[in-house]
Amino acid sequence: MLSILKKPVVIVFLVLLVDQALKIWVKTHMMLGEEFSVFGDWFIIHFIENNGMAFGMELAGKFGKVILSVFRIVAVIGIGYYLYQLTLKKAPTGLIISISLVLAGAVGNIIDSAFYGLIFNDSYPQVASLFPAEGGYSTFLHGKVVDMFYFPLWEGNFPQWLPFWGGEHFLFFRPVFNVADSAITIGIAIILLFQRKYFK
Repeated sequence: MLSILKKPVVIVFLVLLVDQALKIWVKTHMMLGEEFSVFGDWFIIHFIENNGMAFGMELAGKFGKVILSVFRIVAVIGIGYYLYQLTLKKAPTGLIISISLVLAGAVGNIIDSAFYGLIFNDSYPQVASLFPAEGGYSTFLHGKVVDMFYFPLWEGNFPQWLPFWGGEHFLFFRPVFNVADSAITIGIAIILLFQRKYFK
């Protein structure tokens, strides 16, 4: 049984390790809104926090935050059970890897939402401390998700002749995201690309 589960467990563990290590480093070394260039103007580490879903989307208010957190936890339990069933049935390796990535990404962002408010103080107007003496900035399930990857690959204006957006400013790629978001996106992309092979 343990040998069957080895692959998904290793994938989830490695993604969580990288995701949380980077988030904790950003929280304890950068102030909210700070950034630095990794590769020119195209790859930037830009520290933001959000209350909600992947790529900065969110539900309004604290009640919306709790609903989202509970939904995430229920979803993770469902995804975990589905992954367990797939491994027992010896599903295609690519499908197991994909679901493992989605599960790891979901758990990574749940950790932020559930615990970061308890273990960190505010990231503005100072760099946050881990386990501050005065306590965290929020309560259980009300933490903020840490995002840092920013790829403003192309910036300009839409052509004037375009309806609705003509002449408006355009930036690609605008969202700021993290390792967990990337894992979810890659996992879903693999499933969509190979769905005929995985779901015969």
